[in-house]
Amino acid sequence: MPNDPDITFRFAAPRDAETIRAIELEAALRFISVGMAGIADAPPMAHEIAQRKIEAREIIVALDQHCTCVGFVMFEPQPARIYIQELDVLSSHAGRRIGAALIEEVARIARMRQLPQLVLSTYREVPWNAPYYRRLGFRDLEISELDAALLARRDAHIARGLDESKRVFMRRDLV
Repeated sequence: MPNDPDITFRFAAPRDAETIRAIELEAALRFISVGMAGIADAPPMAHEIAQRKIEAREIIVALDQHCTCVGFVMFEPQPARIYIQELDVLSSHAGRRIGAALIEEVARIARMRQLPQLVLSTYREVPWNAPYYRRLGFRDLEISELDAALLARRDAHIARGLDESKRVFMRRDLV
């Protein structure tokens, strides 16, 4: 639950696509402070991807009291879990537990669909990445614990130029 009672959640609507991309761009700028300017320089997801995820109801947005989108979580349902693809909150709204509440929204969906876990991949040492998710109940997965789908995702990360030695897959069991 966010500390701010004025924050509400809903599935993203087509009109939110550009706002989601802007939030993603702003959130990427934080990586400059940890020496990862390459992430900050990367363009946001393509508008078409945002629209496709919105149409599939795979993005939840957080809205402030003015109904302005201040954060989002993008996810992918898989046969035995939900994979969290991205979580971003505007820096102006950081520290209000909005990210944690967005994760809880995805957990609620997973439970409704009888999917017993959430999985994600993130940077091991970036304070608002793996250390944050550990506080939310996620645990690190060893490479030996990755199934074929997660190994394929890892390979796709490498193909995109991500340094997987600095990343970790994490899981939170919901039962």
